Amino acid sequence: MAYNLCSSPSSFCKPLWNTLSSSSRDSKSRNLNNNFYHSSNINTLSFQSRTTSLQITNVSLQDEEIPRQETSKDSNFNEETGSTSKSYIWVNPKSSRASILRKRSYDAKYTSLVNAAKSLNSCSSNKNDVFNVLSEFDDKFLEQDAVVILNNMSNPDTALLALKFFQERLKFHREVVVYNVTLKVCRKGRDLDKAEKLFEEMLERGVKPDNFTFSTIISCARLCNLADRAVEWFEKMPSFGLEPDDVTFSTMIDSYGRAGKVEKALSLYDRARTGEWRIDATTFSTLIRIYKVAGDFDGCLNVYEEMKALGVKPNLVVYNILLDAMGRARRPWQVKKFYQDLIDSELSPSFATYAALLHAYGRARYGDDAIQIYREMKEKGLELNVVLYNSILAMCADLGYVDKAVEIFEDMKSSGIKPDSWTFSSMITIFSCCGKVSDSENTLNEMFEAGFQPNIFILTSLIQCYGKAQRIDDVVMTSNRIFELVITPDDRFCGCLLNVMTQTPNEELGKLVKCVERANQKLGYVVKLLVEEQDIEGNFKNEATDLFDSIGTEVKKAYCNCLIDLCVKLNMMERACELLELGLKLEIYNDIMSRTSTQWSLNLKSLSPGAALTALHIWMNDLSKVLEAGEQLPPLLGINTGHGKHKYSEKGLANVFESHLKELNSPFHEAPDKVGWFLTTKVAAESWLESRKSTDAVAA
Repeated sequence: MAYNLCSSPSSFCKPLWNTLSSSSRDSKSRNLNNNFYHSSNINTLSFQSRTTSLQITNVSLQDEEIPRQETSKDSNFNEETGSTSKSYIWVNPKSSRASILRKRSYDAKYTSLVNAAKSLNSCSSNKNDVFNVLSEFDDKFLEQDAVVILNNMSNPDTALLALKFFQERLKFHREVVVYNVTLKVCRKGRDLDKAEKLFEEMLERGVKPDNFTFSTIISCARLCNLADRAVEWFEKMPSFGLEPDDVTFSTMIDSYGRAGKVEKALSLYDRARTGEWRIDATTFSTLIRIYKVAGDFDGCLNVYEEMKALGVKPNLVVYNILLDAMGRARRPWQVKKFYQDLIDSELSPSFATYAALLHAYGRARYGDDAIQIYREMKEKGLELNVVLYNSILAMCADLGYVDKAVEIFEDMKSSGIKPDSWTFSSMITIFSCCGKVSDSENTLNEMFEAGFQPNIFILTSLIQCYGKAQRIDDVVMTSNRIFELVITPDDRFCGCLLNVMTQTPNEELGKLVKCVERANQKLGYVVKLLVEEQDIEGNFKNEATDLFDSIGTEVKKAYCNCLIDLCVKLNMMERACELLELGLKLEIYNDIMSRTSTQWSLNLKSLSPGAALTALHIWMNDLSKVLEAGEQLPPLLGINTGHGKHKYSEKGLANVFESHLKELNSPFHEAPDKVGWFLTTKVAAESWLESRKSTDAVAA
C-alpha cells in the first residue's frame, strides 16, 4: 500500500477552508416566494482513512466533519496562499525510507493535533492551562492545524480560549472557517449563548458569515429546544446576502414546526415537494410530528406515503413518531403494521419504540400485546420509568388483569422505581373492583408511608370495594372522609355511591341516602323519593329530568342504569319504566328497539341487568299491543345481550338473561351460531304472549 505525501491528486482537491465556505456551493437560482430562498448542493471532501486516496462525497451541514489534508513537510504547502501543490508522490511501502517518510507526513501531525484536542476538552477552562497545551507545538501551527484541533473539540469553554490562542499567533486567510468550527463546538455543547456571542465577535472583527455559520447556529438553537431563536436566525440570513440551502431548509421545517408556526413549516414543505430540494428522513419526521401534535393522524399517514413515493427510507425516529401518533389515534392495528415494517427494515427498536408501543396498546386496551411488549423490554434489560409502569397498570385495572398487575407492581418496586399516587390509585382500583378489602387497605397504608394522600379516585375505589364487601359503615366513613380532606365530590363519586346502593340490603339504604344527599343534593332528592317512597305529588319524573340536565353526558347512562337497578331492587317497576322511557326521550339510550321486515330486535348490550329486564318488560307489552291491534309480528324476533363478561366477574348480561327467560317460560333460546342472541319465531312468540295474557287475566 502506498502512502500519500501530498494530497492533491486531482483538481477536485481544494484547500480545507473551501470545504466549509459558501463559495463551493452550487448557487443555481430557484423561483421561491414568501421570502424563502433557493438551496444548493454541498460538496465536501471525506477521507476514509490515513492510507487511502481522496474521495468526493456529499454530506449534510448538520453532520459535516472537517477532513484532514494529508500533506507533509516535504509537500509544497504555501502558508501565505493556503494552497497545496498539485504534485503527487507515491512511496513504495517496502522502501527502507517508508517509515521515515511516514513520520514526516501530515498523518503523524494530524494524530498529535487530535490528541491536543482531547487534552483541551478535559483541561481546566482557564487561559494558562489551554495555552500550555497548545504551546507544546512550538508555535509551528498552520491555519489548517487550528481548524483540525477546533473541529475535534467538544468543550465550548476551552474552545473559545484555543481560538484566542490561534488568533494571537496566526494570520487567517479564511477566518470564517475557524469561526465555523468553533461554532460547531458550541453546538456540540448545546450552548447557544456562547454561539451568539461568537457571532457578534465575528462581525466586530469584520469576518463575513457564510451559510455554514448560520446553519450551525440554527441547528444549535434547535438542539437546545429553542425553536423561536432558530427561526430568528433563519430570518436574519437575507440581511447578510445569504440564500439558505436545502439542508438549512430541512432544519427550518423542523424549527418552524417546533415553534408552532405550522403554516410556514407546511408552506416550506410544499415548496420542497414541487422543487428539487433534498428532503431527508429528518424533515419527514418533523412533518409527521407536526400533524401528530395537531391531531391530524391521517395527515401523518399521508406524509409517510409521500416519503415512500419519493424513495426516502424511514429511519427509527420516523417509525417511533408514527407509532406514537397511531397510538394517540387509538389505531392499534396500524401500530402493529408500522412495528412490523420497522422490524422488516432491520432497524433495532429503541426505548422510545417500546414506550410508544406500550402507550398505544395500553390506550387501546390491547392487553396481551401490551404485556408481551412489557416482557420483551424486561428481557432486553430496558428499565421502565414510572410513567410506563402507570400506563400498563392503568390498562390492567381497566381489563381486570389482577394477577398480572400484582406481578408488575412488585417488579416495579424491586427495580427501584418508586410508585407515585397514580400507581397506588391503579392498584387500589384493581383490588377494589375484586372486593379485596385487605389488599386495598394494605395498598392504601403503603401509599401513606410513601407520603401520598388519597385523592377522589382512590376514595371512590375504596367505596366501591367496601360496597362489594357489604361493609356499609366503612362506605359511610370513607364518604365522610372526602369532606374532611376538603375534596369536592364529582359525578363519578356520586355514581359509585349510587351503584353501591343497588347492592346494599334494604334496611341499610337509609345510611347511604344521607351520603348521596351530602354529595349531590339533586341526586339525593331523587334517591330519597325512591327509597322513602315520598313522591306523593307525582314529581318524580320532573326531578329525574332536572337531575339528568345537571350532570355530565359521560355519566348520564351510568346514573340512569343505577337508578333503574335500584327501582327493580325495590320492586318499583312503574318507576323503572318511567326512568327507561325518560332515558329514551333524552337520548341517553339509543336504538334499544329496532325493526326490519323480517326481524324485530331488542338490543340490550349497553344496559345494566335491571335496565335490561325493564326494557324486556316494556318490549313484551309493546308486542302484546301489536297483537291486540290485529297487526302481524315478523317471522323472527331476537334479543341481543352481547357476549361479553364483566371484566371482574365471570358473569355477563347473557347469563343473567338466560335464567330470567327460563323463569318467564319464554320461547327465546340462545342461538348456536350467534353468541349473545336469543331468538324465537313468530308462531312461538304469539303463542307465548297469548298464554301470558290468559295468565294475567286469571290473576286479575
